[in-house]
Amino acid sequence: MSYPVALPFAWLSPVTTSCKSAANTETVATTASLSCSSNMRTLSRAGRRTIRQLKQSLSQRDLAVMKSIELYRYLTASQIEDLHFHDHTSPLTGARTCRRVLERLSETGVIFRLERRVGGIRAGSASYIYGLGSVGQRVLHQGDAARVRRREPSLTFIDHTLAISQLAVDLTVISRQDLVDLLELTPEPGCWRSFQQSLEGSVTLRPDLAVAVRAAGYQYHWFVEVDLGTHSSASVARKCRVYQDYWCSGVEQDTHGLFPKVLWVTPTVRRAEQLGRAISAAHGLYENLFDVTTTDEVVCHMVGVKP
Repeated sequence: MSYPVALPFAWLSPVTTSCKSAANTETVATTASLSCSSNMRTLSRAGRRTIRQLKQSLSQRDLAVMKSIELYRYLTASQIEDLHFHDHTSPLTGARTCRRVLERLSETGVIFRLERRVGGIRAGSASYIYGLGSVGQRVLHQGDAARVRRREPSLTFIDHTLAISQLAVDLTVISRQDLVDLLELTPEPGCWRSFQQSLEGSVTLRPDLAVAVRAAGYQYHWFVEVDLGTHSSASVARKCRVYQDYWCSGVEQDTHGLFPKVLWVTPTVRRAEQLGRAISAAHGLYENLFDVTTTDEVVCHMVGVKP
């Protein structure tokens, strides 16, 4: 039995050739231990009344910044600026305002800053990486939240997380134009899917992002896998088989009426070609279920525009 794969539909206007390319996120890391101020330790033990008062003192943009950091796990200052400080009179004003807000939120303890930076120390304050602290979690969740262990994540983890975040930021930025509507942008774990696999029992499929966009009257639906070359071709083929098993289960189609195409995003053309060959060579894989593209071309690919 076969099921439909997401394809463009509901064409309303001619296809446009305008598109913004996604930025390539390359990181150079330094590692050091985190430190906490006495103010942050005090707030982390504060009662619900204190947390409620703190929330009342925060602006809507402060809360939006915190929610974005929680949603994507970690964000750089530059990514936060693109998401929430884009409407100032000039980019310089937006950057300065963003820097002041992040400094204030860090001092309050609702967010924390990793010692690791994107691009190293010379990249400046825009290279800082931020996570949501336990105080911030309590503010967002009415005083109830699990204690956050603030420790430096591995280089592999932070690189992968920031690459996913950058794609989400790029899609958000381009959606501000009249050319593209962002219908869905769900990172993990919200985009994960569970289903029954014949001999394996319950299986959880873990995409990095679920994306739906409308461009030039077409809709495009994607499960996105960000690959930084850390997994073997065999591992990629195994992940593809899980996607195919989920497609064959019909669960997604019954729920949403279609199955999103699976898009592998790689940092280089060479890696993209390697993954393409691995998918083609894998016995029994339905190749039309999968696409492979590079970081530089991913946004254009996702909205159906040739770079």
